[in-house]
Amino acid sequence: MKQPLAYLDRNRDRYLSELTELLAIPSISTAPEYAGDVRHCARWVSDHLRGIGLNNVQIHQTEGHPIVYADWMGAPGKPTVLLYGHYDVQPPEPVDLWTSPPFEMTIRNGNIYARGSADDKGQIFIHFKSIEALLRTHGSLPVNVKLILEGEEEIGSEHLEGFVRKHKKLLKADIVLISDSSMFARGVPSICYGLRGLAYIQIEVTGPNKDLHSGSFGGSLHNPIQALAEIISGLHDRNGRVTIPGFYDDVRRLTQTERRAYAKLPWDDRNYARSLGVSGLAGEKGFTTLERIWARPTLECNGIWGGFTGEGAKTVLPSKAYAKISMRLVPDQKSSRIAKLFIRHIREIAPRTVRVQVNALHGGEAAITPIDSPGVRAAAAAIEKGFGKKPLFQREGGSIPIVIQFKQLLGLDTVLLGFGLPDENAHAPDEFLSLDHFFKGMKTSIHFLNELPKFLNDRD
Repeated sequence: MKQPLAYLDRNRDRYLSELTELLAIPSISTAPEYAGDVRHCARWVSDHLRGIGLNNVQIHQTEGHPIVYADWMGAPGKPTVLLYGHYDVQPPEPVDLWTSPPFEMTIRNGNIYARGSADDKGQIFIHFKSIEALLRTHGSLPVNVKLILEGEEEIGSEHLEGFVRKHKKLLKADIVLISDSSMFARGVPSICYGLRGLAYIQIEVTGPNKDLHSGSFGGSLHNPIQALAEIISGLHDRNGRVTIPGFYDDVRRLTQTERRAYAKLPWDDRNYARSLGVSGLAGEKGFTTLERIWARPTLECNGIWGGFTGEGAKTVLPSKAYAKISMRLVPDQKSSRIAKLFIRHIREIAPRTVRVQVNALHGGEAAITPIDSPGVRAAAAAIEKGFGKKPLFQREGGSIPIVIQFKQLLGLDTVLLGFGLPDENAHAPDEFLSLDHFFKGMKTSIHFLNELPKFLNDRD
């Protein structure tokens, strides 16, 4: 691998110049006025993939934003890697909180600042350059590669699942590679091997048929806000456990390998609490903080409203009160079952003095690729060579729905080989990608493509 690695080093300045072009495109998928910029970005990406030597480059139009596909299939008998990423970005607002303009790439303090630098343009660009280095120096890749790059990830990937269903043959592969996540900390290279699922619910509590004067009617009716607060307060016991019957029935327990892996991570509860501005931590007793945020299911109230919330005073007894509840799920829990258990429980505990409506808004399943699986082992070997350290292992408390879709629709496990950092401000002002991770990521990507056949062959 000496030649492609040397090629990377010789072309560092050019890579940064090209990345500047990509990050300058305001491909904001959520705002209709930027639809032309999203299409421009799709064309830029497809032209670039064609320029580095990929074949079969296609722009697939959807009812929303385009999906870009490309491949290189010149390694018969070798595994095929499906690389997924997204070229759309979050809006930059509030712009006045950026130190430098959000779509003008700036390097300072060892970081690349711009909207999309970490999420996800900078990370997919890392793989573009590793592929280029291999093709320019060796004339071939050690594996077959397919790329699928969407322009709607930041707005829920509305048309991606339909595209995958329609193009199963085109997307046939042995493993999925995604770089759209973070390592544990600066100087602590790590691999994320699991994601939590989600069940998202809205509760509507109705009391009287209209808002009432709290002086004239207060004390005679069950205030919907009070009733809702009572419902929510009963969803956890004093040990932090969710009280919904059956909620924990299918929870997969951590293995000893996972517990040992977590114990190696440089974690301090006091520093974590201090960084969040709280005096102490809370959660399900009997588990560490990392276990609670990665490997245990949770129930959180995301929003609650009703009555008068404006400036000044209005003494109203409201007709309605609302709450949004999210439940993060772990492997073997099913979002549809958890939603049904939640709805049944709320109906059982709701006071008979109010009417309660519960709606499941959306859900998704947890995903896990075992630490000892071929893809994760190949990624670990690649990170050790690219970063000069053996990686540690972690899960992520959030969700990436496409990971489950790839498993369900294509039967493929996903390797989450992220190069970001936890404090990268991905959806906030001053988003950044570490310059060091940018270049070490390219080397890691080269090593991953080279190492993967060895580990997949061991599996067979």
